[in-house]
Amino acid sequence: MNRTTTVYVLVALLGAACSREPSGSNAAPARTSSAANPSGVRVYVTNETSGDLTIIDAATQTVVGSAPLGKRPRGIKVSPDRKSLYVALSGSPMGGPGVDRNSLPPADRSADGIGEVDVATGRLRRIIHAGLDPEQLDVSADGSRLYVANEDAGQMSVVDVPGGTIVATVKIAEEPEGVSLRPDGKVVYVTCEGDGAVFAIDTGTNKVLQRVEVGRRPRAIGFLPDGSRAFVTLENDGAVAVVDAQQHKFLQLIPLEGTGQGPKARPMGITVRPDGSMIYVTTGSFGNLFFLDPSKNSAAESLAVGQRPWGVALLPDGRTVYTANGPSNDVSVVDVATKQVTKRIKVGERPWGVAVVAPF
Repeated sequence: MNRTTTVYVLVALLGAACSREPSGSNAAPARTSSAANPSGVRVYVTNETSGDLTIIDAATQTVVGSAPLGKRPRGIKVSPDRKSLYVALSGSPMGGPGVDRNSLPPADRSADGIGEVDVATGRLRRIIHAGLDPEQLDVSADGSRLYVANEDAGQMSVVDVPGGTIVATVKIAEEPEGVSLRPDGKVVYVTCEGDGAVFAIDTGTNKVLQRVEVGRRPRAIGFLPDGSRAFVTLENDGAVAVVDAQQHKFLQLIPLEGTGQGPKARPMGITVRPDGSMIYVTTGSFGNLFFLDPSKNSAAESLAVGQRPWGVALLPDGRTVYTANGPSNDVSVVDVATKQVTKRIKVGERPWGVAVVAPF
């Protein structure tokens, strides 16, 4: 399976819903319209403020369902066996860069965890304990391990999925966020916003292999399909760092320049085409989606997509990108051939993460 920030998962039956209640006779299903077609492509969007999941039919570009999740749903991934959807939930109060944490209300640690949703039934099986303040995560190719960034704890947790327990913790640095497995599964990269570095961690030993200085406020990671290079978004540098993903060495910066809603690009989300021919980067308050050419390590062009785009996902046909636009509570549908926004779809409050599920 190609391990990028976009999840391409083939499923025979999609549960168009999830619930905060455990599965069982009293578990409530998600709200779903009768127009939902379980065999169609679905786009799943986590909404951080409203605490729910929006489900979009990619064929009609309409919302077909929603499901309650819990507090602050952010990172989202689908299991390799096509049976589970994993969502990072957090009871930590919301706060931006430079906010005095002492001024924020206390965290609700009972809300922390990874929600595991049964795709077939659309019900929440359980909340998996995965350390303090989970923000983003990735799943091993065999589905047995979750790798979770614990932002408040400055560590990564390794979770045994069958047992639902933490089997290892790896101390890294301040404010870990982005988590991405190299395509071969032997190494996981974790960004640390407060430290300006990416940590390369051996998945066999759960030991840090290398700390790579990349720049200011690194966010997300995208690997080329062959695992040769990683691309790391740098919010405060207005650039993307290129890293040798075999030697774990910084190579260069790709500046993102142009005209946008803000004074400079603030790179956030990233996704890589399955063939590695193009990389798509959202830029927060700048409002643009950038197209990066990895063969030249340069930005090809960009287009305005919405207010503070963050999460980003590419449909399996490679023709359409979705961006989650936080302040406007919508998702932009982008035709990558014409480089135009073809539709804006209203979702929940403060959309954050995006994942795609496709049929056989």
